[in-house]
Amino acid sequence: MGKKSLPIHLYLELSHRILQHESIILTTHVGPDPDGIGSIVSLGRALQQLGKTVHIIIEEPLWYKYKYLDPEGSIFSLDDFLGKKTAVNFEESLLIVVDTHKLSRTGFKISSFLSPFKNIIFIDHHPNPVPTAMTASGVDHQHFIDEKAAATGEMIATLINTLGVTFDDVMALGLYTAILVDTNVFRYPSVTGNTHRLIAEFLDHGIPSHTAYNLINGAKKLTSMHLLGQILKNAQVGPLGLVAWIWIQESDLRDYNSELEDTHAYINNLLALEGVRIACMFRQDGPRLKLSMRSHGDIDVGEIAAQFGGGGHSHSAATVIEIPPNDSRENFIHDLILKLERQL
Repeated sequence: MGKKSLPIHLYLELSHRILQHESIILTTHVGPDPDGIGSIVSLGRALQQLGKTVHIIIEEPLWYKYKYLDPEGSIFSLDDFLGKKTAVNFEESLLIVVDTHKLSRTGFKISSFLSPFKNIIFIDHHPNPVPTAMTASGVDHQHFIDEKAAATGEMIATLINTLGVTFDDVMALGLYTAILVDTNVFRYPSVTGNTHRLIAEFLDHGIPSHTAYNLINGAKKLTSMHLLGQILKNAQVGPLGLVAWIWIQESDLRDYNSELEDTHAYINNLLALEGVRIACMFRQDGPRLKLSMRSHGDIDVGEIAAQFGGGGHSHSAATVIEIPPNDSRENFIHDLILKLERQL
């Protein structure tokens, strides 16, 4: 039997711990996605309603396509925050890191800036295979991780409800979008009745589902659509027909005037292929291959990624693999795909 979602009394305990602090810093992983962005903006607004002093900081400026999730410009890049010369009490303030359980994942510059914090809470739904420090009672008071949650946004929504704060329009749109994206439009097995009950709350606040979907998925450039066609035209399937993959090159992004963020959902198209159980997307980074994997949830790609030093969920995972210097990229990928198929 799999792990159960965290019980509500733990959310109550988390709420109590957060409310003990008057000054709170929020951040998320480097290159934040809608789950991280919707989570920090929504939690920040909820805490401000409770009279807390809140600062939201990320490594680099927010990607322009995601700025509608932060309509009041509450998110600051580290450089902009430092430019304001805002005093931070590292001893008394609380740092909350969402959508990752490692400070290093927030970015090189910001993790160095945040390292002096004495009070840190990680709120995340990604599996954490590395044991964390436990108290004498057996509770980890730093990491609040619910691997069964469909998105970190689902956890933040539950936390906001526990804090007794009513969702406003910005929170509802941000958290709806967080869950929408992290579940691949409610297709992943992590979606539960609780997920949809929270979605119903957001919709009750007047968030039209078609508007939320179009804001995140319906603002693509024609060049990005052409790039998708080029990438899918070169899609391949392994010898056993169980693993499909695509390859994204930096030259493709330049030729089609596109950004890497435009390609994140391309991999999902491969899961529509008959007989395919794992979808892979490769991107070269020097001598390394960045590999993203997806499945319908019946195959645990998180466990597969862990074999190569990565990790993730059963349905979505990633890793970075070193290519041996005496091996070509094509042969390495071919051998890797065959190895994956033989494991199925």
